[in-house]
Amino acid sequence: MKIIKRNGSEAEFDKQKIAVAIGKANDAVEESCRITPLQIERIVESVVISCESLGRSPGVEEVQDMVEHQLMAHGAFELAKIYITYRYTRSLVRQSNTTDDKILSLIECNNEEAKQENSNKNPVINSTQRDYMAGEVSRDITNRILLPEDIVKAHNEGIIHFHDSDYFAQHMHNCDLVNLEDMLQNGTVITGTLIERPHSFSTACNIATQIIAQVASNQYGGQSISLTHLAPFVAVSREKIKRDVKAENADIGRELSDEQISELVERRLREEVRRGVQTIQYQVVTLLTTNGQAPFVTVFMYLNEAKNESEKRDLAMIIEEVLEQRYQGVKNEKGVWVTPAFPKLVYVLEEDNIHEASPYYYLTKLAAKCTAKRMVPDYISEKKMLELKVDKNGDGHCYTCMGCRSFLTPYVDENGQPKYYGRFNQGVVTLNLVDIALSSGKDRDAFWKTFDERLELCHRALMCRHNRLKGTLSDAAPILWQYGALARLGKGETIDKLLYGGYSTISLGYAGLYECVRYMTGKSHTEPEATPFALEIMEYMNAACRRWKAEHNIDFSLYGTPLESTTYKFAKCLQRRFGIIKGVTDKSYITNSYHVHVTEEINAFDKLIFEAKFQALSPGGAISYVEVPNMQNNLEAVMQVIRCIYDNIMYAELNTKSDYCQICGYDGEIEIKDEDGKLVWTCPQCGNQDQDKMNVARRTCGYIGTQYWNQGRTQEIKERVLHL
Repeated sequence: MKIIKRNGSEAEFDKQKIAVAIGKANDAVEESCRITPLQIERIVESVVISCESLGRSPGVEEVQDMVEHQLMAHGAFELAKIYITYRYTRSLVRQSNTTDDKILSLIECNNEEAKQENSNKNPVINSTQRDYMAGEVSRDITNRILLPEDIVKAHNEGIIHFHDSDYFAQHMHNCDLVNLEDMLQNGTVITGTLIERPHSFSTACNIATQIIAQVASNQYGGQSISLTHLAPFVAVSREKIKRDVKAENADIGRELSDEQISELVERRLREEVRRGVQTIQYQVVTLLTTNGQAPFVTVFMYLNEAKNESEKRDLAMIIEEVLEQRYQGVKNEKGVWVTPAFPKLVYVLEEDNIHEASPYYYLTKLAAKCTAKRMVPDYISEKKMLELKVDKNGDGHCYTCMGCRSFLTPYVDENGQPKYYGRFNQGVVTLNLVDIALSSGKDRDAFWKTFDERLELCHRALMCRHNRLKGTLSDAAPILWQYGALARLGKGETIDKLLYGGYSTISLGYAGLYECVRYMTGKSHTEPEATPFALEIMEYMNAACRRWKAEHNIDFSLYGTPLESTTYKFAKCLQRRFGIIKGVTDKSYITNSYHVHVTEEINAFDKLIFEAKFQALSPGGAISYVEVPNMQNNLEAVMQVIRCIYDNIMYAELNTKSDYCQICGYDGEIEIKDEDGKLVWTCPQCGNQDQDKMNVARRTCGYIGTQYWNQGRTQEIKERVLHL
């Protein structure tokens, strides 16, 4: 069994150290208050059993909590007091130097929590270490100076989660929809160099990747671009190629018919589209931003976003090429085709592509084939989105998420026109719903009272995020604020006007709805008797967002949080404060947002239909998923799920597996085995457990992760049941 030390590094669990610590405290009390060696031995064994029952590596603080509990249980109150006093004294000593200790453990790559904080960051490379080191300093400043003490305390205790505190010291926002159309059509500036309107599709794709990299380096959340903004440059290339073909044939004195010229032009155009799409695919997966990771970018594919039928046909050509290349994958270091994490693809289901008689049905079939092998694209239902995203004029709109799931709320500009590209999210603070329930002791009055207190805590924390952005000069990130990605403000101008009136959003996140309802009602929120209470909780949080919006003229929005490493942190904090409660705190994770629990048996169609009503109450963003086996030989079943998404839910995805063992060439599901209390990824064919010699891709928070996960998230992945 392993233990997680205070600096995040991992070590062998040594029960003798517990005995030594108890022995030292035992020697410090009067002889009449001492316990016997046999009692010490029993206490140590009880602690070991408790640690083993966690199903994961315990932290040092957790072990010490267990020791305290056992000392009290044995009636050794004086001894317990000495032990607690010693812990407190040592804690004061450590507080003066925790940041240095964490940074050193990061440099030496033995900080297990940091190594698994983000499943798309490689913690070994210098750029990631530099980002983590800067993050530790920023987090230290944030906790000591920038945030109120009660908010920091609530975050540390897992009552709330103040997201991305390692970036809070800087004036940075979360995620956005890049206005690629403005930047390509009107030009932009990248690192002091003027980039004019491109004269070909391939050049437009190259510029787009440079924009993606620049944007990613000036924010901490995801970004989204639309292929529609690249589509006009297909026509530009077509005309250019046509001129070249005519000139070439004139030079050699050959006459071709209009049909022959058109055929030759389209063949060359297809090749240019292929090269352009390949540029985006390979640039995105090979780029490293200043924070040591590939850009968290989402590519949006929406046929009805095209301005006319000609542009729609060109857009369809781009979408087809994107899906074909993603289906193929990218080569790993061994030259084997594997599943890349980025870019994330989002495909809109609409009347033009959802029915067999639809003109673009072939694209949806290709999307299904790609999903079955590579887990993307994810799907937005135009029909459901038009119902849910309605602006003040009563018009529905369909548009992409920012990153993996965060959605803007409908917005109409001063000219009465809907606007989405160029808008952004200010940040997120997440509420731990499970903690509210457990703190109430199942008393409904206490539940709502505690809920109000926690909501107000989140409200103040969110205003800290907002106020940190207020006064930010456009000069802080010219690519964002001056050169079109989000705005075209003047030098020295603040971004303040973009923070109000609904132009940007700010998100109240929530997690653990399932466990919250399970504790309060004794039932899963999927059971008819408990569903109304779950929906009441959702409505309660939305009502709070409406109140805050009216008070501040800021667009607060409810957001189904994609917990990654925090799912483990919340679970550990709950166990520490409330103990192990069956069905509530007996896992090393809590459930993301409103999702059906990963162990609950439910078919794909019922799951999507059930979760749709909760997704509708998460206007700030949410995504539903179904877990499926290898579907490459059953694409009709994939199409049935896709049709269900179109008819019932706004945004959903299918999760499958896409793994490869570099030792033996196994191309199947890499398994998770429990070895001495630690979950280890293992090749079922050769037993390889070296993570550097296998490629594993799993969906963990809307994005595909490829750099592995902490023990809590790994347990959640291991316990997922199939929905088909």
